[in-house]
Amino acid sequence: MKQNENKKYTVAGTDIEEVKKLNANSGLSYNEVKQLLARKMLKEKS
Repeated sequence: MKQNENKKYTVAGTDIEEVKKLNANSGLSYNEVKQLLARKMLKEKS
């Protein structure tokens, strides 16, 4: 049970570190996609 001593959980029981790991591996964020599309649109106009 020592493994669980270092883990942090939300009130609902969600493993915070696991969520961070999954988010890091999930790909581009909404804002990153918007930036990428904006840059692409600017290049096409040039």
